Amino acid sequence: MTGKKSIGTENKFADLFRRQIFIPIAALLLLALFNLVVDPSFFKITLGHNSVGDPVLTGYLMTILDYGSEVAILAIGMTLVTAASGGQDISVGAAVAIAGSVILRVLVGLGGDGTLQAPILVGFLAACVVAMLFGAFNGVLVAIFRIQPMVATLILYTAGRSIAAWINNNELPIITDKGFTVFGGFIPGIPIPTPFFLAVLCVVIALLVLKFTNLGLYTQAVGINSSSSRLNGLNPTFIKWLSFVILGLCVAVVGLIKTSRLSTINYSVIAKDIEMDAILAVALGGNVLSGGKFNIMASILGAYVIQFLTTTLYKFNVSSDALPAYKAVVVIMLVVISAPTVKEKLGAWGRSLKKQKGAA
Repeated sequence: MTGKKSIGTENKFADLFRRQIFIPIAALLLLALFNLVVDPSFFKITLGHNSVGDPVLTGYLMTILDYGSEVAILAIGMTLVTAASGGQDISVGAAVAIAGSVILRVLVGLGGDGTLQAPILVGFLAACVVAMLFGAFNGVLVAIFRIQPMVATLILYTAGRSIAAWINNNELPIITDKGFTVFGGFIPGIPIPTPFFLAVLCVVIALLVLKFTNLGLYTQAVGINSSSSRLNGLNPTFIKWLSFVILGLCVAVVGLIKTSRLSTINYSVIAKDIEMDAILAVALGGNVLSGGKFNIMASILGAYVIQFLTTTLYKFNVSSDALPAYKAVVVIMLVVISAPTVKEKLGAWGRSLKKQKGAA
């Protein structure tokens, strides 16, 4: 009986290890354990008040929840782009700058006094349209002209911030309306950051769409084998194009959050390197970067793990210029672990251990 229980336990652990969500959970536990040992105060949360007297929760964990939500929203679209096209969009940071610039142009115009000249919803919808158009542009290059995604999106990555500055004539308009700060701050009376609720809303919508439509199935089919999916009646070109358009919608939401945080925009700094975090979240979620099978929830968890890592590094006074180097190490490790050759060798090693135990 003891031998059967041991084998059953080993099988459960092996099954857990094979699950896609194992990698982000393991990374999260390692980071949590590291901070717990080095400095337990990392997990301290205090209730205070902001500048207008509303109750707010503060602490490193709330920072992770706040800024990690931006990456989580982008990770939804980036996961679909990766699964469908087998590549990644490196222009999302520049696209966020464009979306934020559009919001400011619609809401306060050029040379305005900072008061709202249009409803916030109108500004956000305008940003959605523009961001989706740029997403569609990237999608055309990838799906129709069959340009590798990173190369195709390099165009907007290079020119996007200049376009954002041009939209507002290189000015830095400021919105004085306090209601606009809610989207990047706190809802009055609720101490949890608003971006977290926006992320939850986006995740729920994405999961409902995947559950009640065939988008997820079609995306995986196209990513696994585009030619076979075409023979089975699918339109790979449209699926790839649509994934970039959906990512554009996610970009608009993050553009609203980023712009709301400061009530203005800095074209050269806003959302800088956020595309790296979004791509890393997809990789950390165990999704195959060459396309195919994907898991949205694993990518979401990966996004918060990335922010957990970023916050931890900042806490230990790591320079912001050095952060990409640390994240690059994580990317290398993830790519190596997820490589088919490594998986085959690990599988062979596990099977040999089972045979040795069986023989014993």
